[in-house]
Amino acid sequence: MQRTANIYARIEPELKNNAETVLAQLGIPLSNAIGIFLRQVVLHNGIPFELKLPAKQPLCLAALTKEELDAELEKGLADFRSGRVHSAADIREEFGL
Repeated sequence: MQRTANIYARIEPELKNNAETVLAQLGIPLSNAIGIFLRQVVLHNGIPFELKLPAKQPLCLAALTKEELDAELEKGLADFRSGRVHSAADIREEFGL
């Protein structure tokens, strides 16, 4: 019986590099991480974590009607007028950008 099987997958190079960087810090080669994931799929009889859409979807301006776009712009103006604003530096700091 063969001890290993090959898997061929196409992923973005940046994703692969970022994952390998994290895994290297954990001392886990990418091939081992894939094996761990697949074992968990078998143990859970499915994906081993919850798959769901984020609670708040980013706003897609192209999908809005003129009226919906106007309403969103009005909300933004109301926030601005009431002082509910954040600087770009604050946002970068909060999200580690």
